[in-house]
Amino acid sequence: MGRTYESIDDEMREWIGAQHLFFVATAPLAADGHVNLSPKGLDTFAVLGPREVAYLDLTGSGVETVAHLRENGRITLLFSAFEGRPRIVRLYGRGAVVEIDDPEYAALAARFGTFPSARAVIRVAVSRIADSCGYGVPRFEYAGERPQLPAWASRKGPDALRAYRAEKNAVSIDGLPALKAR
Repeated sequence: MGRTYESIDDEMREWIGAQHLFFVATAPLAADGHVNLSPKGLDTFAVLGPREVAYLDLTGSGVETVAHLRENGRITLLFSAFEGRPRIVRLYGRGAVVEIDDPEYAALAARFGTFPSARAVIRVAVSRIADSCGYGVPRFEYAGERPQLPAWASRKGPDALRAYRAEKNAVSIDGLPALKAR
């Protein structure tokens, strides 16, 4: 049976930290807009406090989460156990985009490893914390992180990454503003 929690306690923080994969869901306000669901990994998640979390947003071909957060702030993060006892945890909240040139970026980004493809930190004020059984989720064995994204970003270099973000990450697929042009 699912439960709700007042805060992310030490046990939940440890469990979340042991998950190698999490999912981020956002949606625009427009009824005909695209709902977005993105998988995240590479050890880019941090619990900042009892009701505050963040993750390092890496450069990619899409920018829906950033655009949706700029428009309405709604976000849900989902963690699912693929190993060990079954469990699903959802963190509902309001997200904010902290880009590379924002004053608080360096302090937040220091909580994560160094990723040349980093483009922002997504900071979430958590308003609801809930878990459920996860009995229907299959078990998988963790085999390691994929090296392609860090390698791609390293090959591109900082200038080419800025150009890529300016070209591909300025607006969402629905035409919403996303990253500031660089």
